[in-house]
Amino acid sequence: FPPARLDMAAAVAEYAAAVAGAEHWMLERFVVPVDRLAEFEAAAADVLPRSEEDEPWPLSVLVAPAGDPKLESDLEAVLAFNAKHCEPGEGLAIIDVVELPASDAAAIDAALDLMPDELFPFFELDWSTDVRGLVATLVGGDAGAKIRTGGLTAESIPPVDRVAAFIEACATADVPFKATAGLHHPLRHHSDEIGGPMHGFLNVFVAGLLAVEHGVEAEGLEPILAAESIEAFTLTAEEVGFGELTCTRDEVEDARLASCISFGSCSFDEPRADLRTLRLL
Repeated sequence: FPPARLDMAAAVAEYAAAVAGAEHWMLERFVVPVDRLAEFEAAAADVLPRSEEDEPWPLSVLVAPAGDPKLESDLEAVLAFNAKHCEPGEGLAIIDVVELPASDAAAIDAALDLMPDELFPFFELDWSTDVRGLVATLVGGDAGAKIRTGGLTAESIPPVDRVAAFIEACATADVPFKATAGLHHPLRHHSDEIGGPMHGFLNVFVAGLLAVEHGVEAEGLEPILAAESIEAFTLTAEEVGFGELTCTRDEVEDARLASCISFGSCSFDEPRADLRTLRLL
């Protein structure tokens, strides 16, 4: 995603370098608002793959909220982009994921009715509310839930108990989830810039794994999300866990593919730098 400190051209150039780098396996979709797709096309014209043997760049696009009349035209713009960029001469790229806020079940149902089969939507839910009803709406709908785990102020960052409740709701309903914003670092830590604690992507993923594979409920997930020391975790080539609970390598792979899908970050460098410091990369 083009973060605040980078314009579109710089964000595209950084993504292109990462895709070509040795650690490209860690990187997935370039996230961009639908209203900036034309800007993205202009910035990426010289770097998008153009050989039929190449993989297209995958994109996740932010569209209008569920229930907003603009959603239909946003989805049409997504399909038009895909039709254009399936041709090598135009530069190969594909939007296969969209992200959109949702505040009620009826709006989610209406959005799912509009959603083309080739798009997987992640509905961003309000963590300050009881999300169980909205997560239940997503069951069997070829859709996922999204939680915003960061912000510009301490008040905009969800407390541990709300993230735990979100993860438990998704695991119980067998709905995949992604987390976004603020997850630049593996472990929970205090941010002087924000003036409060920020979540770690390792905390979130291990909590998700244990919720899915061991049925850990929200109360049991809270210590995982609150842990600030790498020593609290089990991290080996064959096991990942927290405390006495662990998941095998196969269980981790299954959960990552079907449940704890991804986290969004405006930096590809900071997460890897911390993983190296922790000797996990």
